[in-house]
Amino acid sequence: MAVCYQYQLPVLPLDRPVPKHVLSRRGAISFSSSSSLFGCANPRVLSQTFTNSSNLWIPSSGWEERFLERRGAISYESSDQTALYIRMLGDVRVRSRAGFQPERRDSHPYIDFRLLHLPPETGELASARKIRRLLSFQRYFRSAHFFHGIPSQNSLCILDDNYSGQAKCMLEKDGSWNFDIFLFDRLTNGNSLVTLTFHLFKYHGLIEHFHLDLVKLRRFLVMVQEDYHLNNPYHNAVHAADVTQAMHCYLKETKSPFSLKLAKSVSPWDVLLGLLAAATHDMDHPGVNQPFLIKTSHYLASLYKNTSVLENHHWRSAVCVLQESKLFSHFSVEESYQMESQLGSLILATDISRQNEFLSQLRTRLDMSDISLDDAGHRHFMLQIALKCADISNPCRPWELSKQWSEKVSQEFFHQGDIERRHKLDISQLCDRHTETVANIQIGFITYVVKPLFVEWSRFSNTTLSQTMLGHLSLNNASWKGLLQEQTKSGDDAESVCEEMD
Repeated sequence: MAVCYQYQLPVLPLDRPVPKHVLSRRGAISFSSSSSLFGCANPRVLSQTFTNSSNLWIPSSGWEERFLERRGAISYESSDQTALYIRMLGDVRVRSRAGFQPERRDSHPYIDFRLLHLPPETGELASARKIRRLLSFQRYFRSAHFFHGIPSQNSLCILDDNYSGQAKCMLEKDGSWNFDIFLFDRLTNGNSLVTLTFHLFKYHGLIEHFHLDLVKLRRFLVMVQEDYHLNNPYHNAVHAADVTQAMHCYLKETKSPFSLKLAKSVSPWDVLLGLLAAATHDMDHPGVNQPFLIKTSHYLASLYKNTSVLENHHWRSAVCVLQESKLFSHFSVEESYQMESQLGSLILATDISRQNEFLSQLRTRLDMSDISLDDAGHRHFMLQIALKCADISNPCRPWELSKQWSEKVSQEFFHQGDIERRHKLDISQLCDRHTETVANIQIGFITYVVKPLFVEWSRFSNTTLSQTMLGHLSLNNASWKGLLQEQTKSGDDAESVCEEMD
């Protein structure tokens, strides 16, 4: 059934229950239905609607006046009593500076984008999630004592401390390519991204070097983790933690005896950018790819003119949280601008549609021996390549880890394909569960995307780690081919049995 957008905004795949820390963002939220864009309505109706919602936290008094002063990020259309429309602050700022028109109202008329998400959390689940977040903070501060050798005074925390102890043991091997991020996520109660990134900031001396406030850093990392969608099988906070750990492996490997020149060239600024980009590179990912956003005329596709749509949004989301947390508020204006600009350059490099562009540049520079790590521009280019490698490094992990990631990304693809089939859209490549298999997807991905990039990375780094990754890549590819042959044989046998029965 067609959805009329004449009097309401389209429901976006980014819509979801709003975390408490998002609602507290200054300048990023507006519940004003009297906005010049959406007409003037009685804010008391809005107050009543949101007060009755079990999925949102709203201050009990005086909130209308405070929120009516805010503009841009979240708007409410009074003619639709159920919809909440989320606009990230970064996107709003870009739109206003670049002269974009208000969001398009002519998105694909047959799709209710709420189908991209599971049903909203019940009050019980929402309360459980709030409790879990509170416990994650308590766990962090208690485990801080444990990590410093201070015994717990509360016997009820023994189990919690045991998990913290196991997580600490894993962090002692933070540079191992066999690092099991799934186990680490369980040991940290779903806080793998926060715990790992905070640890890596300490490991690389970034806190002292850049005079970072520990509370602001912790708050920033929690906000980043909360902006990843739990419902995404693949593009979630665990994936971000995995990419961050891979980036750390590359940065740590550069300090090995195998590449002293690179070790001397990498600066704390480069390390800071690399870890930040890895942790934030998929923030607020909706669980669908760019072609889907384009074919459904999503407002983000219109905003970024169908170019690196998701990557631009990830970058702006990261900038938004950086500004909210004030993590770098002590930086000068020039340093802040440089940080945001270079962070965007790294995140935009993860656009898979630009794979051949970066691969061609890398090959040319390696063939001409035209990579000077004393040059900041060349180091930044290699950071882009490192982040691209980290982002698609799953096939280079040991089989037990690689197989889990492959199944998760295929599950996300097939979910998108199911939505496209339901609404009679052209099914995107790799998203049809009736014609594609996990093995087939991975074999093609390894052959045409992963292997060419990691072969060139090995030419550049020439380290033990790069050879290890290529070894796992070859073994995993052989394993997927073996599984594909078994599946093909099983299918042929089934057909033969059916023919004999006929």
